[in-house]
Amino acid sequence: MKRRSLFMLTVLSLTVAGSAWGQAYPVKPITLQVPTSPGSGSGLVAEAISEALSKILNQHVQVIYRAGAGGVVGAYETTKAAPDGYNLGLATVSTTAINPAINPRVPYNPLTDFTPIINIAATPNLIAVHPSFPAKDYQGFLTEIKNNPDKYSYASSGIGGLGHMKVELWKSLTGASIKHVPYRGARAALRDTAEGKILVVYDNLTSALPAIKDNRLVPIIVAAPQRLSQLPNVPTFMELGLEPMNRMAYYGILGPKGLPKDVVAKVNAAVKKALDDPAVRKRIEDTGSIVVANTPEQFTAQIKSEYEAYKDVVKKQNLTID
Repeated sequence: MKRRSLFMLTVLSLTVAGSAWGQAYPVKPITLQVPTSPGSGSGLVAEAISEALSKILNQHVQVIYRAGAGGVVGAYETTKAAPDGYNLGLATVSTTAINPAINPRVPYNPLTDFTPIINIAATPNLIAVHPSFPAKDYQGFLTEIKNNPDKYSYASSGIGGLGHMKVELWKSLTGASIKHVPYRGARAALRDTAEGKILVVYDNLTSALPAIKDNRLVPIIVAAPQRLSQLPNVPTFMELGLEPMNRMAYYGILGPKGLPKDVVAKVNAAVKKALDDPAVRKRIEDTGSIVVANTPEQFTAQIKSEYEAYKDVVKKQNLTID
């Protein structure tokens, strides 16, 4: 009888301890893996949110950068992590939609190998030109490109990247012809455009804004819900009848597949609480991003929508990474 009582007490103790451990998440530091290099738009957002989360969750949230293959390397590492909430990843439109849409060798399925948690913020994208470009507004830009097929080239972060896919979509909508010059990353593409080595670039506002403020780049048209306070004279694609181009980039948090619902709920709530802090919101909005803070279900649907949209672009434009 004593042995049975002792056994039951031990089982009860382990059950209570296990329950307490589950409720106590997190009980150790958390890693937030960013699939780009430091200084990128995703990195700036990750740094801002990780500092706030560290205080809210009472555990250090460490940002680790793992760039490579347009974000695929870092994203793949997230899929291989244990589904316990201690190894999360920063999701971008490149890692969860564009690269999987164009590259059949991407080693994960964006719709089944992740657990989406929250879209932190969305970032407008834009076409910008070097000040020496003959036109300084969209109509002039389009006329110049159409009157001189393949005379001009545009810089992007690489084959299959956001800039490449968006300009290909723009070409399909307008009938314009412009050559693609892929770079190894957005920073190099922006640098060479700002220096006039190439005259056109497509990138996100977060990365391009410093060069725009310094008058080293001229914004032509932007993908955003409405005109931006930072660029009040620059029209949106929507305004000019190019609605399919009016898709913004996003920076979200996800984990590997199988992440427990209570962990998802706790991280989602913590991020929303962080974004309620005016200082955190300002830090993110100062990068040119727009705070979203949606639900896991909404973020899951958004990833699916983006993936399907870019698969359609790849098919229509007959794009490959080779």
